[in-house]
Amino acid sequence: MAMLAGWLSAILGILQQPHVLHRLSVSDPHPARLPEKEDKRTFLQKVAEFIHPGPDSTSELIETLVAAEDNNVIGSESRFMLEGVLRMADMSAGEVMVSATQMDLINIESPYEDLLHLVIDTAHSRFPVYEGERDNIIGILLAKDLLKLQRAPELNIRALLRPAVFIPESKGLNDLLRDFRGNRNHLAIVIDEFGRLAGLITIEDVLEEIVGEIEDEFDEVADEGDIFGLADRTYRVSGTTPIERVEAAFGVKLTSKEDEDEFETIGGLISHEKGHVPKRGEHHVLAGLKFVALHTKGGAVKWFKVSPVTEADLEG
Repeated sequence: MAMLAGWLSAILGILQQPHVLHRLSVSDPHPARLPEKEDKRTFLQKVAEFIHPGPDSTSELIETLVAAEDNNVIGSESRFMLEGVLRMADMSAGEVMVSATQMDLINIESPYEDLLHLVIDTAHSRFPVYEGERDNIIGILLAKDLLKLQRAPELNIRALLRPAVFIPESKGLNDLLRDFRGNRNHLAIVIDEFGRLAGLITIEDVLEEIVGEIEDEFDEVADEGDIFGLADRTYRVSGTTPIERVEAAFGVKLTSKEDEDEFETIGGLISHEKGHVPKRGEHHVLAGLKFVALHTKGGAVKWFKVSPVTEADLEG
């Protein structure tokens, strides 16, 4: 192998000499018929690619990126994002979307107070609005537009709706990201092959496939505190809040002596009690408290809504 490498290196050295390059550039008096698509690579480029062939598949290209990181050609963050771009090219909206059963929807007939509570509880900035059946999406409501109703209660909520964008489950993420950038939309409604509501997808969902999890403003505040009182006298509790802190805040005992050393966070404890990581909207009653999963990401609950258990909760 070493002898072959030396032989090829000697050939390259000869080919790079000026008089050899000049002869190679002289036109052939009897040129062959040109192929259908002209190959614009130089002779030296062809020889170099023969010696060091490039990747022929996505997996080989990813291996090349790993080697580039090992050789300090690119940083780890750059490699991570480049891999995300490559993987995203093969993904569709149906693989990333929030399913219809987990969507937070607004009924056009709901009173203003109910809408306000939903905005506060979920902390979303955009909401699909339906009329009659949940599959009948008639528009998108921006949370900030609700402020206009406070100043002008006579306004009809229909006048505040933005047009909804509908896409099929099979739409590629590359094309979707291009559409998001082009039409300045941040949310699209996903429909299945029968035209039924399948879910929704946001520009954040797409970008997270490239750059990883994007923390929101609640995640930033969670570094300073992880239990917050809400306007409806309930509480928002981070899933990473230590169990001891939740017990102290609500004056309850959540774990037995056997479980004290097994779980550290309230998210881990609730997941253990449920037997799985709760999906958005799922609830669990523990020690007289009702824990409702508000926001899940990365296979864990980011936020719970916590309130005292009512008789209706016990009956349900």
